[in-house]
Amino acid sequence: MAEVTLTGITKRFGDFTAVDDLSMVIEDGKFTVLVGPSGCGKTTTLRMVAGLEEATEGEIKIGERVVNKVPPKDRNIAMVFQNYALYPHMDVFNNMAFGLKLRKTPKGEINQRVHEAAQLLGIEEKLKSKPRELSGGQRQRVAVGRAIVRNPQVFLFDEPLSNLDAKLRVQMRTELEELHNKLQTTTIYVTHDQVEAMTLGDRIAVMKDGVIQQYAPPQETYDHPANQFVAGFIGSPAMNFFPAAVVQDGDRTVLTGNGFRIALSPEQSRVELPNAVTVGVRPEDLDGPVDETENTVELRVSVLEQLGHTLLVYGYVDETQIVASLDPHKQVELDSIIRLTVNLKTLHVFDPEVEQTLV
Repeated sequence: MAEVTLTGITKRFGDFTAVDDLSMVIEDGKFTVLVGPSGCGKTTTLRMVAGLEEATEGEIKIGERVVNKVPPKDRNIAMVFQNYALYPHMDVFNNMAFGLKLRKTPKGEINQRVHEAAQLLGIEEKLKSKPRELSGGQRQRVAVGRAIVRNPQVFLFDEPLSNLDAKLRVQMRTELEELHNKLQTTTIYVTHDQVEAMTLGDRIAVMKDGVIQQYAPPQETYDHPANQFVAGFIGSPAMNFFPAAVVQDGDRTVLTGNGFRIALSPEQSRVELPNAVTVGVRPEDLDGPVDETENTVELRVSVLEQLGHTLLVYGYVDETQIVASLDPHKQVELDSIIRLTVNLKTLHVFDPEVEQTLV
């Protein structure tokens, strides 16, 4: 196992900067997830660690060794790709053993490593099968097994679950987490799925336009997002945002707009705010309907989605569409106007100019 250190990593393709001055430390044995929308630079970062792309600037270290000029095969890493990358003419055993054979590993050791990995992944009975005879989940297990047998210092995963159906993705996500708990190998995992990031990662790096917006434990990114982008990206359904004016009412700071009046707590009121802000509140932090007028939002209901475990209520606060996640047994009518309370403890306030978190 090894720590992975990226210092000032930049990758340019002509005039386009895919990754911009990225620095992070992936601790030994930890599971780190790079997450963000398409084109944010997460896969390019992973490919630079793997040696499949050369960094334009900066330093990449695996353990104590700088690997910028080290070929991929000599970096002691193993990569699992989105499309599995299995050899169709080889059976499962030989797919898993291929890398070891290239390294002239003794046959007895190859046999032992492949069978141990297959047992760990529950595919022992498939060792003589060809990839075309396997389900998507089984193919993914073979790809993971091929990485495991190499006993690498670092596992690299490039959106490995994106080709699976929803139910199988949940199952494989659990299996990957159990596997990491057993192996404790340093892991870097790329995904655009924030649910995967939240459930798998010890730490997650939220990326946008080649820049890390926040690098922290999953719960911290959810509870204390560094900026409006992180707040909107992490969480499902996404956080609601709406503009507000800031007024002083004695010692209290009050956020106002058409359809809402939110009086901040004494602690929150100590933060100096500009005259206009963006309010952020998660769907699950709205509750009601209620009759109060303070610390509430007035919602014109436009759509109801009954999901069984929750009722999603879509509507408008003034001209801004928001969504509330309510108890599924609440009685809410289409086209009605309801008031929902805002949980002050989990309220977020952002600077509308630079989108940084203020409260």
